Amino acid sequence: MIPAARRNWKQLQPTSIRHAMELCKDHARERLNRSVEGIAAEMGLTDHWTLYKWLQNGRIPANLVIPFENACGIDFLTRWLAASKGRLLVEIPNGRPLKSKDVVELHNGFSAAVKLLTDFYAGKAESVETMAALSAHLGDMAWHRANVAQHSNPEFDFNP
Repeated sequence: MIPAARRNWKQLQPTSIRHAMELCKDHARERLNRSVEGIAAEMGLTDHWTLYKWLQNGRIPANLVIPFENACGIDFLTRWLAASKGRLLVEIPNGRPLKSKDVVELHNGFSAAVKLLTDFYAGKAESVETMAALSAHLGDMAWHRANVAQHSNPEFDFNP
C-alpha cells in the first residue's frame, strides 16, 4: 500500500469558512490523531453532534473559534476570516536564528507561487489556487522580515 502524500499544512490556504473548518478537522485527525468527538471534548462541548452540525453548515459561534482552532492545532478559520477581509496574517516571530530548511522552504514557496502566477496568466491555473500560493509566500516573507527586525532582541523559544 502506497502511503498518502503528506500535506504541507503551512502552505494551505482555505477558500471558504467551511473549507477552513474542514482543514482544521483534517489537521486534528492527521497530526493529533483527534476525531470530531475528540475535538468537541477538547473544546468542552457536551454534545459532539453540535460540532458536526457546525462543520456541515460552516457556522460556528465566534467565541468558539479559538477553542476549535486550539483543539485542532491550527488556525485556518482565523486565516480565512482575515483573508476574506483582504488582510494577510503574519505569525509573530521570536527572533530565532535562521535554519537552512527555512531558506529551502522560502525558495520552494516562491517557486510554486511564481509558477502558478505564470500559469494563471497563461490560462492554465485557477485564481483561487494562485491567490493561495501568493498569500502563503507573502506571509512567509513578512515573517522573515519581522524575524530579522526581532533578531537583535530574541525571545525564549518555548515551542519545540
